[in-house]
This record gives sequence, C-alpha cells and structure tokens, in this order.
Amino acid sequence: MKRTKTSKAWMQKHVSDPYVQQAKLHGYRARSAYKLLEIDAKERLLKPGMRVVDLGSAPGGWSQVAAQKVGPSGKVFALDLLEMVGLPDVIFIQGDFTEATVLAELSAKLNSQAVDLVISDMAPNISGIALSDQAKSYYLAELALDFAVHHLKPGGGLLVKVFQGGDFDTYLKSLRERFKQVEIRKPDASRNHSKEVYLVGKDMNI
Repeated sequence: MKRTKTSKAWMQKHVSDPYVQQAKLHGYRARSAYKLLEIDAKERLLKPGMRVVDLGSAPGGWSQVAAQKVGPSGKVFALDLLEMVGLPDVIFIQGDFTEATVLAELSAKLNSQAVDLVISDMAPNISGIALSDQAKSYYLAELALDFAVHHLKPGGGLLVKVFQGGDFDTYLKSLRERFKQVEIRKPDASRNHSKEVYLVGKDMNI
C-alpha cells in the first residue's frame, strides 16, 4: 500500500523532530520520555527506592525513565493494552486497564503493598470525533485516579495526562479533593498543536 501525502508528511516531520532524534541518541524508546524527564525535573516526583505504577506504558519510554530514577532498590510495574518489550527492573502486564481481570492481575503483582507514585500516559484510540475522544480520555483519567486512591501510600503522588476541554475543570476539582497540591504542566516535548496537559497530584490526603 502506497503512503498518502499526509502520511509521508507526518513521517518526515516525525523523523526530523528533535525529541525523536534525542530519544534515538540516548536510547529511549519514545520521545515521550522527555515529557516525564521535564516534569520530574520541576516536580521531583521520582526518587530512589520508590514503587511506581506506569499505566499506558508502551512502548516503554516512561518506564525507562522511571526505572532509571528509582534505581535497583525501587520497582516499576507497567501496564498497557499493547505489547511492550521487556525492560530491566520493570514488571510488565499486557492487558486492558478497563477490565477487572487485568486490574486484579496488576493488584496481585503489587502483592498488597502500596505504591509511591502512579504515572499515566494513557490515551484512547482516536476516532476523530472530538466529544467522543474527550469522553474516553477522561474515563481513563478517572480510572487512573481511582486506582491511585486505592493503591497509593499516604502522601503518594499521581501524574496523569488529560486533554483540555469540557471535562477539564471537573477532573481538576476531583484531583484537588484528593491531593494537597496539584500542578498543571505542559512540557516542551508536548507538541504545540496537542491539547494534552499533565496534571500532577502531590501528597495524597489520607
């Protein structure tokens, strides 16, 4: 199948993207690694010895960063619907986070031990219908928040991707009810045309 002009233009832009080039140079699996690196540089979320859950982990850019930051004394638990090639010190589960059986499997891997941080770069398959895509995105964000509430240690944190739109204020309010400090971040590595932003919840209320 021949590539369309649109797909060729996207590929050319993608290949010339400085963050894509940096990812190849530094051995990261995706340019998204730099989003987490930038946010962490400002918020100091990742520390040695932490237990971290990475939701929507494939292809593994965020898991790579998290594993490097928590070190051998920490542990990263990653989950995605798509396959992800294994990484050292990362326990990966392939499955749909919206399914109870997959959530139960992840909970079993945690062995009833609370975690320090939940990071979520989850996004739905885009249909092109704005209202539908936005609703699906916030559903995933709500699931990430619910998971965090039930699995974080007191004082734990959540980093979650959302898209600016009609449900933003409602979700932001939900985060502020659960965390003592909430920040909104738009890292430089996030493409200018994207409506994605990252919400950082720190110091979860008991």
